[in-house]
Amino acid sequence: MGKSISGSDVYVLIMAGGSGTRLWPYSRVVRPKQFLDLLGTGKTLLQHTYDRMLSFVPSSQVMIVSHERYETWIKEQLPDLKEENILLEPHGRNTAPCIAYAAAKIHARAPHARMIVAPADHIIQGEDDFKDCIHLALEACQDGDRLITLGIKPSRPDTGYGYIQFLDDSPLTNQKGKSGDLKSVKTFAEKPSPELAKEFLSSGDFLWNAGIFVWKTDAILRAFQKHLPDLYDVFEEGKDLFYQEGEHAFIQKAYALIRSISVDYGILEKHAEVFVVRSEFGWSDLGSWNALYNLQKKDEDENVFLGCEAITYESRGNFVRCQAHKLVILDGMEDYFIGDFGDVLILCKRSEEARFRSYVSDAREKGGDKWV
Repeated sequence: MGKSISGSDVYVLIMAGGSGTRLWPYSRVVRPKQFLDLLGTGKTLLQHTYDRMLSFVPSSQVMIVSHERYETWIKEQLPDLKEENILLEPHGRNTAPCIAYAAAKIHARAPHARMIVAPADHIIQGEDDFKDCIHLALEACQDGDRLITLGIKPSRPDTGYGYIQFLDDSPLTNQKGKSGDLKSVKTFAEKPSPELAKEFLSSGDFLWNAGIFVWKTDAILRAFQKHLPDLYDVFEEGKDLFYQEGEHAFIQKAYALIRSISVDYGILEKHAEVFVVRSEFGWSDLGSWNALYNLQKKDEDENVFLGCEAITYESRGNFVRCQAHKLVILDGMEDYFIGDFGDVLILCKRSEEARFRSYVSDAREKGGDKWV
């Protein structure tokens, strides 16, 4: 392992359509988290993901799928990307439709293509280990109708992630890379309760579901035909319009017909040949302020301050994020998130991250789109 991926049959799909609700009020509908420099590196999450994928394929074989409202952000942040490689959805319909769209479009041009699917807003630490795991998945997916996903060995009983349970009796267990090995999937589990997350961690056979997939386009299309035939039929009908002038009009019509469903629920939980690369590279989906807090360097009291200077008194475990540089004084605060974003100031317990959808909903009810 560790060698570069060869062949012109590998394509990448970066999914960049999420709204980033749990990182509100920094992440907004008009500019969600994937288009923000959340880590202070000078690059957005989308740009980091795009650059990472260029180590596998040329830019001509990278596709971005997102909501049509984000077309300008994509073109500004990825100026080298061909316009035909930007797939714009008129409505968000979860992961299965956008993957079916991209797979059908890639397959129309490259019938023997292999496909890497990755979200735009994840953090990868340990790039070499990540590349090794992707290479293992690309090799493994070439036989049969195998659908491969990446699973991360959990370091804590996190309730914000989905989980994958694997089996040790896989006939492919002997397929290993330097940084991961292949296991057959027993089941997928939704985000668990704290008690269940602890059981998952102690069992040793559960992994975090990274939402990164590898497969042949013909294999995933056959899986759609079998498990989600209504979705398959829609994109099969329009296959002759891909890369043509009529593609936009077709997609507008198609998305008015298709339902919202995840690829995990619609395909992977039903498919017979699903495997997971058990991985240990550093990974976070940056799905919440707590996830971002966990990545940051902390002071001696486990506080994190971004965009501000601080004076603290008997305060511990807080995360303070300011949009403009300010002095923040904390006295007697413990485990709070405090965010100052100009038109929105938020103070809440870090443990209440599940309530952010309610915060956004209530803010919309109070002020329309003014604050969201």
